[in-house]
Amino acid sequence: MILSSDRIITTHTGSLPRPAALTELHAARSRGEPVDEAALALAVSDATRAAITAQLDAGIDVGNDGEQARESFFTYVQHRMTGFGGVSHRPLMRDLTDHPDFLELTAGRRRPVNLLAPPAAVGAVTYRDTTEVAAECALIADAPFAERFMTAASPGIVASAMEDRHYGSMERYVSAVAAALSTEYHYIAGQGLLLQVDAPDLALERHTLFADRPLVDFIGWVELVVDALNTALNGIGRDRIRLHVCWGNYEGPHTRDVPLEEILRPLYEAQVGALVLSMANARHAHEHACFARRPLPDGMALVAGVIDTTSNYVEHPEVVADRLVAVARAVGDPHRVIAGTDCGFDTSAGFGAVAPSVVWDKLRALRAGADLATERLL
Repeated sequence: MILSSDRIITTHTGSLPRPAALTELHAARSRGEPVDEAALALAVSDATRAAITAQLDAGIDVGNDGEQARESFFTYVQHRMTGFGGVSHRPLMRDLTDHPDFLELTAGRRRPVNLLAPPAAVGAVTYRDTTEVAAECALIADAPFAERFMTAASPGIVASAMEDRHYGSMERYVSAVAAALSTEYHYIAGQGLLLQVDAPDLALERHTLFADRPLVDFIGWVELVVDALNTALNGIGRDRIRLHVCWGNYEGPHTRDVPLEEILRPLYEAQVGALVLSMANARHAHEHACFARRPLPDGMALVAGVIDTTSNYVEHPEVVADRLVAVARAVGDPHRVIAGTDCGFDTSAGFGAVAPSVVWDKLRALRAGADLATERLL
């Protein structure tokens, strides 16, 4: 994992805008409808090339494929793993149900891929083969970034969002999903790519699955998932892994979000080289101060989200720089800070709230702000 040395390096959290035609293909496939596989492969290839070019033009140092090959950040596993079918019934985030008038404002928004009704685990969960992940990795094998990364779902987000109707125990279900995903993790790392594990469950589930339960139960969940994840990652160097944790990439009140400080202790147990955290949005921008009170473990860096992924406001480079300086001072070492985004820009196909042209302006502002922060810190 490259770190900031002579300048603050830039990255993002994974998903980038998908073309409309590709979105429709992914949406149809996610519903189990027949899709022309050759047309899908061509659309993915074209969209990936465009996403790589746009990232490079924006000044991204550590880039990826924009997740163009996937319908969403976690439901894609139904195409790579056995055992999934039917429909889950995922609870709505509690902060949204607290504000029914907000739900009325957003009721008409189209969601081509429904993340609240994903498939459920109806049989034994295993990883079929590496055909799809191999094809995805191959699309960025020669991308001229300073470093290339590839995302993969955490066992916790799969187990929390895709209901268990087979194992009868969340512990057994999480363990089975982790064992299956281990194949994907090791394949990605084996291609020389930086692995990013997407684990919004380690914060988001506090106000979804655990909304009616004590905090201690949720912390137990975080510990369970981190332990399963560490087992699945065994054999991959920590410096080749980063862990993305967030509270849900949606516009909303977020008044039920668990404070970062409450989950840092178990997050620090993850055998990873960096945490990727939201630090730009209005609910979590203050939490950089946590790292002064609870320092990052030795060997762990921070990818600080300094760009909001739910708003079409384009951050001024001075704002980005101010955020990075504040984070670096709290961490105590600017070389351990990487400039990033709060989350992805299109976490499920067609769900992105930011116009594509604005996305690229935001990433250009990220680069410009990182350059200003470099002048002040390095």
